[in-house]
Parts: sequence; C-alpha cells; structure tokens
Amino acid sequence: MNIPPYGNGTIGAGIRSRLIDNVNGLTVHILEAGYETPNRPLVYLMHGMPELAYSWRKIMPVLAAAGYHVIAPDQRGYGRTIGWDPSYDADGNQFRILNMTRDAIGLVYALGYKQVAMVAGHDAGAPVASWATLIRPDIFRSITIMSSPFEGPPALPFNAANGAPMPKPPMKIGRAHV
Repeated sequence: MNIPPYGNGTIGAGIRSRLIDNVNGLTVHILEAGYETPNRPLVYLMHGMPELAYSWRKIMPVLAAAGYHVIAPDQRGYGRTIGWDPSYDADGNQFRILNMTRDAIGLVYALGYKQVAMVAGHDAGAPVASWATLIRPDIFRSITIMSSPFEGPPALPFNAANGAPMPKPPMKIGRAHV
C-alpha cells in the first residue's frame, strides 16, 4: 500500500507510522514510540469508535519516556489498516471480538514480543482489550479500560445436569454492575 505519511507535523517527534503485513489477514497501520531502544516492555493502546491510532499521539511519548515501547494500531475497519472486507454485504464475523483479539495477538507476535506489559482500551477498544486479557493473560499482563465497563465472561451453568440452579445475571445498580 502506497500512502503518504501523516503530514504537517500531525504526529510528534519520536512517533513513527508504519505498516505491518500478515497480521491475521490484515496489513495493520501502527503508530509507535520508544522503538529506538530494543527489549523495552510493550504497551498496546486500542482506540475507540470513531477514533484511530492517532487518538493516542499525546500519551505515547510520555509512555516511551517512561521506558516502554508503545504501539497504537488502527484497528480492523479503521484508518489505514487494510485487508478486511469493506463491502456493504460483508460478513460481519470479521468484526467479532475474538477475531479482533486475534488481530491483537498477531500484531504482538509480528513485532517479536511474547507478552504485553499493559494493554489500554478506550471505548470500543475496551472490550477487545478486556477479552484479550481474559483469554490470554500470559500475553496481556495488565489492563486499563476507559469509558466502557467490562462485566466479565458470561456465567455458565455448573452441574445443571444434576439439578443445580442456573447462575443469576449480575445485579444492575444504575450504570454500575455488582
């Protein structure tokens, strides 16, 4: 893909834009900071909707200065990331949370990392970050979610074949969940 770089100083010094091929069928556009020094712990930032990796541009240098390699991709369906089906009648399965979780794992591996020190998800990025951390805690070691609470995995019936009661859904109190 031949696209011009971000222009007119829209990203600060120390942040670069690049494309990573073959990530779960995608070519993923990322912004990254702190890449100059090898073996730094990785911080993975997931944007919300209708945002882009660009949304993280102001915090990336701060995290890099703290000693991290920081990445912020344009998630599937957004920005300069390509390879998903944009047609009107496209299969919606490509945007399921678990497929987007595979995107995240694939990007971590493509960059040569086996784990992420911290993943942060904002808005629509929060469920992806949450499920990635829940499913692969060996890769995603800690999490920060913003603007979108995570209720956890759905309760599954235990011993229901022997008459045990079904689990109750979480009690809702206003917007918070207990």
